[in-house]
Amino acid sequence: MSLSLLWIPVTLVAAAAQTARNATQRRLTETIGTVGATQVRFLYGFPFALLSLALLRLIGGEILPAVNPEFFAYVLAGAVSQILATGLMLSAMRQRSFGVVTAYTKTEPVQVALFGLVLLGDHITPQIAMAIVIATAGVLVMSIKPGTDLKHAGLRPMIFGIASGAFFALAAIGFRGAILSLDQGSSVMRATTTLAWGLGLQTAILVAWLGVFDRRALLASFGAWRPSLGAGFLGALASQFWFIGFALTTAANVRTLALVEVVMAQLVSQRFMGHVTTRRELAGMVLIILGVGLLLLGQR
Repeated sequence: MSLSLLWIPVTLVAAAAQTARNATQRRLTETIGTVGATQVRFLYGFPFALLSLALLRLIGGEILPAVNPEFFAYVLAGAVSQILATGLMLSAMRQRSFGVVTAYTKTEPVQVALFGLVLLGDHITPQIAMAIVIATAGVLVMSIKPGTDLKHAGLRPMIFGIASGAFFALAAIGFRGAILSLDQGSSVMRATTTLAWGLGLQTAILVAWLGVFDRRALLASFGAWRPSLGAGFLGALASQFWFIGFALTTAANVRTLALVEVVMAQLVSQRFMGHVTTRRELAGMVLIILGVGLLLLGQR
C-alpha cells in the first residue's frame, strides 16, 4: 500500500478501538457515573501515552520533538474543545434521546472540513465534499427514528448537540494543527507527543474539576481502577491511531472515514446485545458505506 494511503488502515484501527472503548465505558457508567466514566479515558489513558512515547524514544531511537508556543496553543485548544464537546453532548442527552443528539453531533465531519479549510488551509475537493455529505446523511438516517420531530425536539438540546459537534471538530483541528507545528520526528513520534500532551492536560483539568465539584465521582474512578485500566488502554490506543491519521492526512478525511464506527457499533449491538437492524438503519449504513467509498476513491 502507498504510504499516502496509510491513513486508511490507521483510521479503521482507531474506529475499532474506539468502539471497544465506548462499550467498556458504557459499563463503567453503571458503577461510577457518567462524569467519572468520562474522565477515565483521560486519567487511565495518560500512562499508556507516556509509555508509547518512552518506547519510541528508547527502542525506536527517536528524538522528542521540541515543543513551541504554536504547538502548545493548538494542543490546549484541542484538549479543552474535546472536554467541552463531551460535556455538551452529555448535557444534550439528558434532555433528548440518544438518537436525536447523535444526529446533531455527527454533523462533525462537515464542520471539520469547514474548520480545516479556514484554520489550516486543508484542501477539500468537490468529490470529497460530496462523500462527507453522503456519509453524514447516513448517520442522520440511522440516528433519527420514525416519528421524531426535530422541530419540536427542543431548541436547547439542538444547540448543545450541534455545538458539541463543532467542538469535536475543533478538537480534531487543534490536534492536527499541533502535530503539524512540530518540526522534528516521524509522523508516529509527532502524533504520540501530541497525544501525551493532550491527555496530560485533559487529566489535569478534569481531576482538578472533579476534585472541587464532584469528589465522589473522582474517588469512585480510583476505586474502579481495574476495569478503568481497560477503558484507558483502549482510549489511548484509539487516540494514538486517530492522531497518526491526523499526521498523515486532513482531519476531514479521518473523521469522515471514522463514521464506519457507527456501522461497527451497530454490528456489535446486533451480535452481542440482540439488537435487530431495521430497514432504516440498513439504509443509513448503505449511505455511510457509499460515502466512505466515494471518499476513498477520491484519494487515488
